[in-house]
Amino acid sequence: MKHEIIARQISFTEASSYIRSNTAEVYEVPPGFKIFDVYIIGIPPILLGIDGTVITFPYTKPCHGTFLLRIDSPEEAGRIRAAAKRVRK
Repeated sequence: MKHEIIARQISFTEASSYIRSNTAEVYEVPPGFKIFDVYIIGIPPILLGIDGTVITFPYTKPCHGTFLLRIDSPEEAGRIRAAAKRVRK
């Protein structure tokens, strides 16, 4: 899956701050929410940002830390919009 790494080894506070400041739509999901067939883990609330069809989200890889990723997926963006709690436009 083609992705862009925005930041590496960041805290969830830093990821949330970036998503709030740099994405058009912000959604809140619980730990264990499934995105791209993987479960998102971390400290709640976990924020996901969407710009059109591009999703920005934190991904924690055990032993490697938390990364902030950006992936373009119209299908997954639509699923998140339908399933997650919207925090702001």
